[in-house]
Amino acid sequence: MQVQPYLSFEGRCDEAIEFYKKAIGAKVDMLMRFKEAPDQSMMSPGSGDKVMHAALRAGDTQLLMSDGRCTGSPNFGGIALALSTATDADAERIFKALADGGKVNMPMAETFFSSRFGMVADKFGVGWMVLVGQ
Repeated sequence: MQVQPYLSFEGRCDEAIEFYKKAIGAKVDMLMRFKEAPDQSMMSPGSGDKVMHAALRAGDTQLLMSDGRCTGSPNFGGIALALSTATDADAERIFKALADGGKVNMPMAETFFSSRFGMVADKFGVGWMVLVGQ
């Protein structure tokens, strides 16, 4: 069994993809736009160029994402993605990139469980916990 996060950016998915490519080195595995769907009856007017489904590879993890219903109001409350890095320098660099335009909820610091740990909500409101893996 595999559990994968599926993020709905409600109209900002293209922007999110570019952001994650730079911030965490994500690579696009697959991208399909609503206009490419075989059943056009479910498409909202004006959403043809929006992302119906995308798969990004970040390290060993695949992040699935979409523009959802294109409401313009993404909501990621109550969940955070944990990102483990190999080094303190990687953790600091990635944390800083994710914080660009976002909100630091807990600055990077040494903890009893990791040499570096911090919590941030990126500019889309996605929560991240960045730490150095043991």
